[in-house]
Parts: sequence; structure tokens; C-alpha cells
Amino acid sequence: MKIIGLAGWSGAGKTTLLSKLIPHLIGAGVSVSTIKHAHHNFDVDIPGKDSWQHRQAGATEVLVASGKRWALMRELRGEAEWSLADLLGKLTPVDLVIVEGFRRAGLPKIEVHRAENGKPYLWPDDRDIVGIAGNGPAAPGAPPCVGLDAIGAIADMMLAAAQPIDIVQARLAQQRE
Repeated sequence: MKIIGLAGWSGAGKTTLLSKLIPHLIGAGVSVSTIKHAHHNFDVDIPGKDSWQHRQAGATEVLVASGKRWALMRELRGEAEWSLADLLGKLTPVDLVIVEGFRRAGLPKIEVHRAENGKPYLWPDDRDIVGIAGNGPAAPGAPPCVGLDAIGAIADMMLAAAQPIDIVQARLAQQRE
């Protein structure tokens, strides 16, 4: 299992890019899972449904299952936020895990940059950025840069830069110390 991250300012198009990359990678025979970090309170459940009521009643974990999918929700209830290393340990093995968010985590990342956002590049301050998917001119010294619509080239860049999970987890453990 290999890991690669996507980093970029809000509005850069990370989720839009992922929605194009995932089917491309799967079509090339690569199994893919994703981890998305949210900086705000979010809910994957619908208020009033049974599983929502179970969580509201105080259940630590609620697993919802059907013939088509299952989802496990865990309420932290004051517990510290789980680290990326802990979350990676919860995934079933696949060829490639794409992490959206966790910008400060020590893993190789592709920066998604949209010039019209008026935001600076992240790469000069983030040594883990190994490539850029963008629509603006690349600055001198920038990592390899491809256009936002070059899905095949971005996928190739991700696969080439992805690192094995054990290497990433070791780096993440060092960051904790």
C-alpha cells in the first residue's frame, strides 16, 4: 500500500481533481482509497435516522450496514483527534491511498494550485511537495508542474511519488516525538 497526499488552498479544486483521478486510476488497474481531513464539524449521518439516534444517545461507535456498503462512525466524545498514522491503520489494503488535507503531515504531496485564487504556492515552505497540478506559470525552482486537466500526467506523477505505508508511518511517528 502506497500513500500520496493532495494539498492546496481552499477553492483550488482538490476534490474536483480527485473525482477525475480516482476513475482514471481504477481504469488503469490501481485500487484506491482516500482519507479526507475536515477542519470543521461534519456529519455523514442524517438527523432523525436510526444510526443518528444511536450516536445522539451516546454510542461510541455505530456501524451501519446494507447489501451495498457499510460505514463505521466513531464519536470521539472529548478524545483527542486521531492522527493520520492511526487512521491509515484502519484502512483495508489497497494499491494507493490518496490523502486530502493533513497538509502538515510528513508525506509526499502534490500541490493543487489555481492561479485565480490569488493564493501563493505552498511548495516553497513545504519540502514534502513533490509536484504541482496547476493552471498558472511555475516559478523557478518549483517541483514538476502539470496542468490541472492533465489527468493522466497527474496520475503518473502521483504513482511515481507515492511512498510505501511503512515509510510514511515511520515519518509520521517521528513528527509526533
